[in-house]
Amino acid sequence: MAVCCEDNEHDPKAKSVEEALAIILDASVPLRDSEWLSLDAALDRVLAQDQIARSPIPAWPNSAMDGYALRSTDGDTPRRVVGTSFAGHPFAGKVMAGEAIRIMTGAILPEDCDTVVAQEQTQRDGDTIHFTSPLRPGANIRGVGEDLAPGEVALPAGTQLRPSQIGVLASLGVAEVEVLRRLRVAFFSTGDELRAVGGTLQAGEIYDSNRHSLLALLRRLGAEAIDLGRLPDDPERIGNTLRHAGNNVDILITSGGVSVGDADYIAELLQNLGSVQFWKMNMKPGRPLAFGRIGQADFFGLPGNPVSTIVTFYQFVAPALRKRMGCRAPWTAPRLRLPCATPIKKKPGRTDFQRGRLLAGPDGLQVAPVKAQSSHILTGMAQAECFLIIPAESGDLPAGTLVDVQLLEGMV
Repeated sequence: MAVCCEDNEHDPKAKSVEEALAIILDASVPLRDSEWLSLDAALDRVLAQDQIARSPIPAWPNSAMDGYALRSTDGDTPRRVVGTSFAGHPFAGKVMAGEAIRIMTGAILPEDCDTVVAQEQTQRDGDTIHFTSPLRPGANIRGVGEDLAPGEVALPAGTQLRPSQIGVLASLGVAEVEVLRRLRVAFFSTGDELRAVGGTLQAGEIYDSNRHSLLALLRRLGAEAIDLGRLPDDPERIGNTLRHAGNNVDILITSGGVSVGDADYIAELLQNLGSVQFWKMNMKPGRPLAFGRIGQADFFGLPGNPVSTIVTFYQFVAPALRKRMGCRAPWTAPRLRLPCATPIKKKPGRTDFQRGRLLAGPDGLQVAPVKAQSSHILTGMAQAECFLIIPAESGDLPAGTLVDVQLLEGMV
């Protein structure tokens, strides 16, 4: 598993990051097949159809806080408390002039009332309440349909169901939901030097970390990950595996074997078995990256260096998977602009995805590269919280320069 030299900077025949991503996304056709799942089994799946509110949410006017419901037209005069409205147990009587009811958060507002006064703004003396602040007519009430009106699209098709979206569907009373099927993604590693984790290494051997990283990345995205194992540098075995997998999955990913060494066969096999759009990138890390098609599958040949594998997955494979899964755009991770806390070293020529950490500076959030930036040092990737994206034409940057930043993790 030879490795492309990281010292050579610009290659005029290589694709820019922007060109490559445009080609990949243009070739990524969204799924159409769907299935029905129970709501609690649908986390991270993608909606196949718009979800429409059949009735208003909330369905009744209700209190936004604990307090007292009353008629504001009676002014600031004290009120006599004549009952209580609990959530799920509404007050059934009438609220007349000079009266109020105790009301809890979420409880239905009686028809005679138009205002809720927070309990903190009252003093109670037996069954009488006095106001410590002026009344505000209409205060602290949640109106009918304030969240969703009947016929309104609650969640559009293409929405990936995160915890909040699951909550919205539950609020609509949805027990089963139609979602797009999982994307089937097969992957394998190549290299005579690779060994399974847990075994004993001989001289020149390394553990196959890339397959485990890819499996974790694919699971995070919600794909059906199919691990085809690790293959030696044998073009016949690699070719047979590519041919069979290409006819049975949606996306096929390999790591290693896409560079220029004598034992790197992926690019040549891809040209013989399918079609290839490109196999070189003007980026760092990750110059050798093949993209094309084998059988019915989109193909990604990722570089073998472990950091390069992860970086190219985040920048190219993940956006393609999101589009093919049927997710709504944008498919790429958003970028922030943050000042760098330290100087950044870079040679002009390639777009650089440096691994970074977020820092709390005197004027707000800053970013700094982790110390280990070599593409074979996986601990540097593990320490990173973000990517610093430095344009191809940029050279060294002084501290304080604004740079594009992509965060690696969401809140959940």
